[in-house]
Amino acid sequence: MKFAPLLAQFLYTHKRLDLPGIGSFLLDASSNIDAEQVKQGKPVLLEGVSFENNSGVMQSPELISFIAAQSGKIKALASADLDSHLELAKQFLNIGKPFLFEGIGSISKLQAGGFSFTPGFLILDKLKDSVPKETTSGVSSEEPVSDYRSIFYSKKAKTNWKKPLVAFLLLAGIILAIWGGYAVYKKTTAKKTTEPISEEPNTELVKDTTTSVLPKDTTAPATSIAPPTVPVVIPTGNYKFIVETAAKDRALKRFSKLKNMGLAIQLETSDSSTFKLYFIIPAAIADTAHIVDSL
Repeated sequence: MKFAPLLAQFLYTHKRLDLPGIGSFLLDASSNIDAEQVKQGKPVLLEGVSFENNSGVMQSPELISFIAAQSGKIKALASADLDSHLELAKQFLNIGKPFLFEGIGSISKLQAGGFSFTPGFLILDKLKDSVPKETTSGVSSEEPVSDYRSIFYSKKAKTNWKKPLVAFLLLAGIILAIWGGYAVYKKTTAKKTTEPISEEPNTELVKDTTTSVLPKDTTAPATSIAPPTVPVVIPTGNYKFIVETAAKDRALKRFSKLKNMGLAIQLETSDSSTFKLYFIIPAAIADTAHIVDSL
């Protein structure tokens, strides 16, 4: 960042600029500029500025702090930059040449001593950005004015719509997330409630000598099967593997289905209300667990 414009910015903002060994620049608070000239790029003379000869003026701590803040340097370096700039100005003045303070004006050394001041032109390249622009709707839009430019242009109240919009979007996102989670939970719960419970065959291993009878006609309807009356003797070394115990209708239907599949399924009952479906399979006692798992 150039050093020279910083002095003009400080003067525009604080209305007073003290330069050790030279004097003080003063800016009238009532000074203003023509915005139309700034838009058109025409030179704008700084009005209301004056100069006081005072070579004994001290260095301003506010000026050093301002230069340090604007340039990003520490105060010691900012003070050194100011001294170098003023030393250059004194060299020009001592050889009889005027020295221009950009954005303020130029001073010349008089033969009788002291300095004469001639007002200069404003820094237009910085002021152009702060001039109000008219929109197509007729409402002027203006970027925030900062630093010395606030002297010439008043700030307009500007509605900050970004924060409410962000808050609204955040709230909408939270509501949508809650609703989505509830919908998934409700759908999952309903699925679990309506899901049919699969019927697993109740396989029992029983070594029994109870009697049973096979239906004489396996092609007849299941409802025509009568309760077993003829005893069936299970040979030694054979085991009865019960695959299901069910009511009459269920048992007859399952028996007919398995029989039609060519399986040697058998049926028995003790009270004509509860029926057992079973197989008689020869097996060693060590193999019975494996057969139960297979069934």
